[in-house]
Amino acid sequence: MAGKIIGIISLKGGVGKTSTVANLGAVLATNFNKKILVIDANFSAPNLGLHVGLVDPKTTIHDVMLNKASINEAIYKHDSGFHLIPGAYISRKLNPSKLKQKISFLKDYYDVILIDSSPTLNEELLATMMASDELFVVTSPDYPTLSTTLRAVKLAKQKKVPITGLILNRVRGKKFELGIKDIEDASQVPVLGVLPEDIKVPESIYCTTPVSLYKPTSSSAIGFKKLAARIIGEKYEEHALWNKLKAFFKR
Repeated sequence: MAGKIIGIISLKGGVGKTSTVANLGAVLATNFNKKILVIDANFSAPNLGLHVGLVDPKTTIHDVMLNKASINEAIYKHDSGFHLIPGAYISRKLNPSKLKQKISFLKDYYDVILIDSSPTLNEELLATMMASDELFVVTSPDYPTLSTTLRAVKLAKQKKVPITGLILNRVRGKKFELGIKDIEDASQVPVLGVLPEDIKVPESIYCTTPVSLYKPTSSSAIGFKKLAARIIGEKYEEHALWNKLKAFFKR
């Protein structure tokens, strides 16, 4: 059975879209034994490779889009098992609308393909939408980000690409934050994952390793595992020892 292409989008930088793609790729491959490909389709400012330690890729999605290389030449294997197509850090002008044509056939070889999109309403974001079977919007619990999330939802509906759910990131659990119900009521889209604010995330980015691999028992890593399970329709059960430790510290 063919896999599916999932676009991870947002219309605001700094909400954790790229780290979400990197961590979902790592978790789905490592914890759920899925064949995973992640693609950097933020053509103007790609940095997905840096999140996973691929600092100087020889062949990139830019070469593929410009017909300078085959897509197989641009696929790299990460140590954790997932595959990656990085972008060129010195980007070149290309036609984003060719993305779907270039990657559609890869669904025959992977269970899930994750696309990291541009955080700007432009042709690059539209290319990700049109290449995807479904979309997830990364947002955070504040009014400015919610307003851009509503724009993303509206645009996806116009393009007739289903938004499966929202990923609520950088949650601190404070009273001044928007609640899940507020966000769902405003967007008419369910929140499928809640990721806590965690200092281990920027620390892991500095170390060019997804936090789910860098600190697999951190609160954010557990959040990514739960989210990954929901995306593929499986159950995630926390390790018994980890549950006991959490209960101990709560006491």
